[in-house]
Amino acid sequence: MRAHRTLLLASCVVLAACAGPIGATRSAAPSTATETPWPDAPSVPTGGLQPDAAAAVDRLVRAARNTPLDPDDLATVAGSGDARLAWLLSDLLRLTASPDAMGALADAFHRLTGADPNDRGFGANPWLALTNLLIGWDLPAPPGYREHKASLLLRLEPAWEPIFADPDGTLDWRHVTWGGVFMDARPAGSAPGCDRACIPSLDDPALTPAAEGDWYPDDRTVFGIVLGGEAVALPKHIMEVHELAHLTLAGRRIGMPYCTLCASAHAFFVDRVTPNGEPLVLRTSGLLSRSNKVMVDLESGSAFHTFTGRAATGPLREAGVVLEPLTVTVTTWGEWRATHPDTRIVARDGGIGRVYPDDPLCGRDDAGPIFPIGPSDTRLPAQAAVIGVIGPRQQPVAFDVAAARAELAAGRSVAFGGVQLQGGGGLRATDADGRELVSRQSFWFAWSQFHPSTDLWAPARASTAASPGPRTGAAEGCWDLIDPLDR
Repeated sequence: MRAHRTLLLASCVVLAACAGPIGATRSAAPSTATETPWPDAPSVPTGGLQPDAAAAVDRLVRAARNTPLDPDDLATVAGSGDARLAWLLSDLLRLTASPDAMGALADAFHRLTGADPNDRGFGANPWLALTNLLIGWDLPAPPGYREHKASLLLRLEPAWEPIFADPDGTLDWRHVTWGGVFMDARPAGSAPGCDRACIPSLDDPALTPAAEGDWYPDDRTVFGIVLGGEAVALPKHIMEVHELAHLTLAGRRIGMPYCTLCASAHAFFVDRVTPNGEPLVLRTSGLLSRSNKVMVDLESGSAFHTFTGRAATGPLREAGVVLEPLTVTVTTWGEWRATHPDTRIVARDGGIGRVYPDDPLCGRDDAGPIFPIGPSDTRLPAQAAVIGVIGPRQQPVAFDVAAARAELAAGRSVAFGGVQLQGGGGLRATDADGRELVSRQSFWFAWSQFHPSTDLWAPARASTAASPGPRTGAAEGCWDLIDPLDR
């Protein structure tokens, strides 16, 4: 397996994500600060960079991916005593395919911070390990960091320029990394597929009646949406390939991103957003923020926090745009069809003549997050499935999906913080009067990142599952997520 493929596909076991039991009562475990095994953060200076270090950084950034990294410049950075520069070492390491350069950058990080990125407790490769450490330490970025990062990444994909052009954007540039693919810059209604390696949105897929969905097994997962008496189901394996879909339901235009890395499908109204009334055309940017998908509006170039629907850069950020969400129900096709017999389902070929593998990702994330997330709230394992809800009192509440299903199956109530979960056709959230609340299912690490003060419901006598062991490679026939640099 080639080095750069290993860099993208290798997975890790994050210690903080696997420690600590679920709260032992049916009320929420208290919202506490995240406990981590992270070593103490190195001290950092304030103010500008030392002139020799600044000059060395400029040369390293200019040379990246074109010529070998200058060992003298790396030595200058490593000996600068300014641990803020470790963020740039992380960015350089992400973009190199040279084993020699990887080793040199990891050694420079060790000398600069005192932490060894070869410590497998923080990741299965040096880049993952050192970036997890940096997120956990929350070191400030060095002066000029956004500009340096833009210089590195825009050489890969010039279409990202509008994202980096906003100095007041709310993306944390330290957490932004390349996800291994380029931007889907196709206009709405384009033919399927990309000229370059991208994740192409499925726009206006063909929808068939439930009776024509017998090709899809009853026990397979769908993402279901109900609006204005209309229901639609999107098969998970199709969404794993496209990661974004657009469709019209009950006269409203909906954009539906699926973040495979955080196991979270979202749905947003994308009409009635801009003054000209034209619906947004959302696209997968190819960038990630702490293992969360960054999507972008094709017309304005504005990036969005996929988890919240809030514009993070560009004109739509300046306008304060926050997309209105809908509930996406995660359930099986059999349960969804039984609950919504008039539902439609995306056609087997998506309406574009494509053949979709049953398991495109082939267990890619089974051994833990493959992109940096930093420390994770220890009340649940990082990749435990939760239903997240903003309760009636605007307090975030999360419910452990496996535990909630078990309680409901046993005839017991699942409620906390003014939120009650209902079963039947998938888990749904309502208030005390039965009114539906917008909910979403995701990995725990993603929900708790965006809602660090979240309460967590959990039943009595629950325990965490053992963390799976590391994976060593991808199975044959899997959806190919090799970095284009490695082709």
